[in-house]
Amino acid sequence: MRRPEKLPPQEWMSAAATRRVLGALTAKGAEARFVGGSVRDAILGRPVKDVDIATAEPPETVTQLLAAAGIAVIPTGIAHGSLTAVVDGAHFEITTLRRDVETDGRRARIAFTEDWAVDASRRDLTINALSAEPDGTIHDPCGGYQDLIAGRIRFVGDARTRIEEDVLRLLRFFRFYAHYGKPPVDADALEACRAMAPELARLSGERVAAETLRLLAAPDPASVIALMAREGIVAHFLPEAGDVAVLRALVTVEGLGSGADSIRRLAALIAPARGRAGADALSRRLRFSSAERERLVALVAPQEALESEMPEKEQRRKLYRLGGELFRDLALLAWAREIAATGPSSRRASEAWRAELAAAAGWTKPELPLKGRDALALGIPAGPAVGRLLVALEAWWIAEDFRPGREECLAKLAAMAKGER
Repeated sequence: MRRPEKLPPQEWMSAAATRRVLGALTAKGAEARFVGGSVRDAILGRPVKDVDIATAEPPETVTQLLAAAGIAVIPTGIAHGSLTAVVDGAHFEITTLRRDVETDGRRARIAFTEDWAVDASRRDLTINALSAEPDGTIHDPCGGYQDLIAGRIRFVGDARTRIEEDVLRLLRFFRFYAHYGKPPVDADALEACRAMAPELARLSGERVAAETLRLLAAPDPASVIALMAREGIVAHFLPEAGDVAVLRALVTVEGLGSGADSIRRLAALIAPARGRAGADALSRRLRFSSAERERLVALVAPQEALESEMPEKEQRRKLYRLGGELFRDLALLAWAREIAATGPSSRRASEAWRAELAAAAGWTKPELPLKGRDALALGIPAGPAVGRLLVALEAWWIAEDFRPGREECLAKLAAMAKGER
């Protein structure tokens, strides 16, 4: 297939916010081009989510040009030539053309350049060296267009050299393969990744986490993780991973409507024997936020086990304890583990799991009809007894399937209080 000269008309290219940013960047004659995912996805006819722009102007000049046009600027990575322009809520990452001065496998020391070819040559993958002018004219210095159409993920130049410059490119290769690639995998790239895999231990947890979660968000991450496991790569950045069968099954049941979720998919990958301690250690190594860590631990080592065909009363009790979102995630994971262990679900089991997911989606947590002040109004002295009695009352109320109303709860609380005295 011959490369077209231009991208087909794109709504995001002609949007007012995009035109405003480009107008500011080119106000004094400088060239600006679209780069990154917007170009790749436009070529493939996929929805474009983020619009990234490259320019030969240094960051200081870019800041001045944007400010002169009244555009807000966030210095997100200005030391490395990147900043973010914000127009009407839309974000545009703008990066100055760069060349590598020195690399050590973790971070490159860069200098700015005005040479588009030099900037393209330092890119990791051929499909990431594509760029497009504001009118859609495509620039393809590394053969990335044909690679993209063919689903061929290749490094620019020598694969091992590219990885030695920045070991994170090893994970990026598999991430892009998961999102854009088709078998067979490039042999030179795979050989270089296999050889350089031990170097992954040098990377910061944050960088590994970002690439891992992006890989897991792909339509079929299980096949790529399985490939990485066969090549001995997974053990060097995710030793907690077990069999990918659960992840593969999870992706299937997620298709019922919940959508992809990288943390939930990561939980599916963790071997059950690793348990709470393994999930916690992994979260800390990857520098997850407290919320991400707590969620991963709750998914890997749940306080409540779920199974298909639970009585509705038991479903409601567990929904109350877990909340709708966690219940949904645990139901999906339990269903996936069942499929991985025994094969495709029977019609009866599938209907039962679907019913549980529907119950989670429609769940509104009931509220215990009494508060601490109600206990005090009954003459119960302020102190630990109030909390103790309310906990006991709540347990009774849950066992009664949340049916007792305020008056019945008051009577029960009074009886409990007499029993305690």
